[in-house]
Amino acid sequence: MHYAPVTERLASLGSAKWAVHYRARELERQGREVILLTIGEPDVNAPDMLIDTAHGAMRAGRTGYSDGRGEHALLDALAERYGARLGRRMEHANFIAFPGTQTALFAVMMAMAEEGAEVLVGDPMYATYEGVIRACGATPVSVPLRPEQGFRMQPADLARAITPRTRVIFVNTPHNPTGAVLRRAEVEGILDLARAHDLWVLSDEVYEDLVFGAEPFVSPLALDDARVVVTNSLSKSHAAAGFRTGWCVGSVEFCARLLPLAETMLFGNQPFIADMTAAAVRAPDLVAAGLRARLKRRLALVTARLEGVAGLRVHQAEAGMFALIDIAIAGRGNGDAFAHALVEETGVAVMPGSAFGEVLTDWIRVSLAVDDAILAKACDLIAAFAEGGDAAQGVAAR
Repeated sequence: MHYAPVTERLASLGSAKWAVHYRARELERQGREVILLTIGEPDVNAPDMLIDTAHGAMRAGRTGYSDGRGEHALLDALAERYGARLGRRMEHANFIAFPGTQTALFAVMMAMAEEGAEVLVGDPMYATYEGVIRACGATPVSVPLRPEQGFRMQPADLARAITPRTRVIFVNTPHNPTGAVLRRAEVEGILDLARAHDLWVLSDEVYEDLVFGAEPFVSPLALDDARVVVTNSLSKSHAAAGFRTGWCVGSVEFCARLLPLAETMLFGNQPFIADMTAAAVRAPDLVAAGLRARLKRRLALVTARLEGVAGLRVHQAEAGMFALIDIAIAGRGNGDAFAHALVEETGVAVMPGSAFGEVLTDWIRVSLAVDDAILAKACDLIAAFAEGGDAAQGVAAR
């Protein structure tokens, strides 16, 4: 049988990057004690107000077809939120609702790039970005995000990567997995390049409300409303990942071009979820404020317990839900070998940095979205493992 080329382009981009996570789940099924530090999911349930709103909307009959762009109440809420943040009038026509950021990213990229095009994207990057780019036939061109620059995308590195085939600069701020927040001067430099070379800027801002460092978040959309498109959702900010609700923000012209594609894919999100999303957009700190405080505290906990142990170095994230740990001189191989051996010997599951790009070959990513006591135990196991294997097995047995 004949298969479309997209199946070949995505064939190697599936679950392989999550091998340690799946192995941990298998060990758990075998009865082993496992600590999962692989997934970035808030450690609280979705707020009762959101669940009650969705439930009430369903009871009220909000279970029919949706408007293809999004329900009016949701579009009103988004226009108010972004209008206030950006300091300019926003209309319904500046938004399209999607079931989550991943779907929004897929649709937006399909509208920006085509077969033979190139998309500049940071290395490291979130695990699905390569697939989003390759799905439309474009080629991802990695731009190194260097530890010595705080893992922030540098305009000079971008400039060296631009070719006549470049169509998009793909930005993630605040950044997963590094927690980096782009500075205003860096955003301005990126936009200068985009204007000079007539490029789109796609900005994934799903961690926007989880900045706990001193640097303020600056959206590229605040500085250019013609060529910047933003995607966002409630998954992190409101502990609502399973509801699958998100949106994109862009110029009226871009959204008009994108709308037929969005309608062909899924024709809006469910009205009762749209009502819940509208309520959440108007109440941004139902979860985020407490989560920011816990994430900052847990990063300090990881740093206190692991910094300098057997040569480990903990990167100081400014946002997001993860700690990056440099294991280069720990004597346990690269990040992939370290993570696989760690889960087998101790039951602690972390993500190898290589799942996110070559720059993190000698790093691991640790989720901060777990209870402090569990995270502290995991750190003790990681420390013992890094220092010598026998100690780790002894701690794991207790």
